[in-house]
Amino acid sequence: MRLRFTGTIWYWRGPAPFHFVSVPEAEAAMIAEVAAVVTYGWGMIPASVTIGRTTTTTSLWPKDGGYVVPVKKALQDAEGLCVDDEVEVTLDIDA
Repeated sequence: MRLRFTGTIWYWRGPAPFHFVSVPEAEAAMIAEVAAVVTYGWGMIPASVTIGRTTTTTSLWPKDGGYVVPVKKALQDAEGLCVDDEVEVTLDIDA
């Protein structure tokens, strides 16, 4: 499954700081349809994420009935990304 969407990078302080992009509702519904087949537990969905020219592997996190995409530090550095940047995201989920 390949999904493309645009979103804004946001910061979650939490016990360990993370940067995320929220998956839009329509795309989150598509992910939910295959979640039981691809999750490795706790609702986490393994995926690769591409922003700009950089691709990393990660896991989507379930949040508030949808999903969020962690934006790893290596990806932020490679693409010069900051909080509040709007980015085009390509997600590849092996369903």
